[in-house]
Amino acid sequence: MTNPPGLLISAPSSGTGKTTVMLGLLRALAEDGLTVQPFKSGPDYIDPAFHRAAAGRASFNLDSWAMGAPLLDAIAAQAKGADIVVAEGSMGLFDGVAKPGELGHGSSAETALRMGWPVVLVLDVGGQAQSAAATALGFRMYNPDLPFAGVILNRCASPRHERLTRLGMERAGLPVLGVLPRRGDLTLPERHLGLIQAVEHPDLESAIAGYAAFLREHVDLEAIKRAASSGPMGPSSAALPRPPAQRIALARDAAFSFTYPHLLEGWRAAGAEILPFSPLADEAPAPDADLVWLPGGYPELHAGTLAAADRFLTGLRKHAETRPVHGECGGYMALGEGLIDKDGTRHRMAGLLGLVTSYEKRKFNLGYRRAELLADMPGFSAGTALRGHEFHYSSIVEQPDAPLARVFDAEGAEGPQTGSRRGHVTGTFFHLIAEASA
Repeated sequence: MTNPPGLLISAPSSGTGKTTVMLGLLRALAEDGLTVQPFKSGPDYIDPAFHRAAAGRASFNLDSWAMGAPLLDAIAAQAKGADIVVAEGSMGLFDGVAKPGELGHGSSAETALRMGWPVVLVLDVGGQAQSAAATALGFRMYNPDLPFAGVILNRCASPRHERLTRLGMERAGLPVLGVLPRRGDLTLPERHLGLIQAVEHPDLESAIAGYAAFLREHVDLEAIKRAASSGPMGPSSAALPRPPAQRIALARDAAFSFTYPHLLEGWRAAGAEILPFSPLADEAPAPDADLVWLPGGYPELHAGTLAAADRFLTGLRKHAETRPVHGECGGYMALGEGLIDKDGTRHRMAGLLGLVTSYEKRKFNLGYRRAELLADMPGFSAGTALRGHEFHYSSIVEQPDAPLARVFDAEGAEGPQTGSRRGHVTGTFFHLIAEASA
C-alpha cells in the first residue's frame, strides 16, 4: 500500500517565489476537484496556515532532524483519503544543519527522498537565461537518487527571455513545467519572522485565488499531476504525540498562534479537549481546564493590549495557583514579569515567572534545539529529551527563576536560554516538536 502520489516544491534558495507557487498550485488542483494534502518540510510555524487556506485541508510539518521515523510515518498518514500530496520545502533544497538528528540533517531533499516525492524546482531566472540550466542541472545531479519532476521558471522578463532559458533546459534534459512572467504584485506581506500570519492577511482568499489563476495560465497542471509519485506507506501503528492533559486551554489569536499542527492533531486524536481562548480579546482560560498552554506568536506587537487584559491575567494567575501553565517563546514572554517593546516601553506581563524580555534590544535567535529537562513540564518528566525549534528577536534582560532544561543547538553547543520554572509554571523559548526518541 502506498501514500497518495505527491510532489515537493523547492528552490535553490529562499526568496525565489516557491510559496506563491505552492499556494497557487494547491488552490488550482483543488479547483480541479482533487483532494489535496499539503505538507511543509522543516520547522516553519507560519506556512501551514496559508496551506490550509489554499487547500481546505490541514497542513503538517515533516522534519527529518527533529522527528523520528514513527512520527514521520504518523504525520505522512494524515494524507489518507487525498488524491495528491503537495509539500513545500524550506530554504534551499539541500539546506540543513551540519550535524544529523534522529534521521538526518533536516533538508527538504531528505523529506522528498524519504517520502518518494519528485522535486519541482522553482528557479528565479531574473538576470540570466541559459545559465539557469546549469544551476538546475547542479541541483538535479547533486543527489542522483532524488526523484526530480522538473523546473518552473519564475520571473521571466519576456518571450525572448523564455526562449533562451528553455534552450538551456532542453540542453540539460530538464522538463519545464511552467514559466511565470515577472509580476511585482505576487508577493505576501512580511514582518520580522517572515510572512505575516494567515489570519492577519487583509484579503487572503482573493490573493490565493489570484495565485491559482496565475498558475493555471502559466503552468502545465496536467504534467505536474503526471509527475507526482510516492513511496510506501509507513506502519499503521505509528502514533502522533500524546496530549499533556485532558482539558487544554489554548491561547489562539494574533498574539499566540504558533503551535505545530501535528501536536494539536495528536492531542485531539487521543481524546483531549482543546479549549481555545483569546488573550487579546481579554478572555480568561476555561476555569475547569487542566492545563493552560500559551503558544508563540507576536506578543511584542500587542504588549499594551495584553498588559491591560485584566480578565485574562486574573484567570491565568488563578489557574497557576493549583494547575500547570506552560508558555512557548511568545507565550513564555507573556508569562514573565515584563516585556519591553521596540520603543523601549516596558509592559507588565503575567508575573508568573521573573522573566523580563526586550524587543528593543534585538537579538537574532534561530535554529533547532535539543532540550534535556531538569524538571517536569506538562506532558514530560524530568530527564526527558525534547526536540524543538527557536526563532525570535527578543533578548533576556532578567531570568531569576530555576532553569527548566539544558538546551543545545543542532551541533551540540549548549546555550544560555534554558527556559524557566516557578511553581506550576514553566516556559521555553523553543517550540516543542517531538520527544527526542519519538
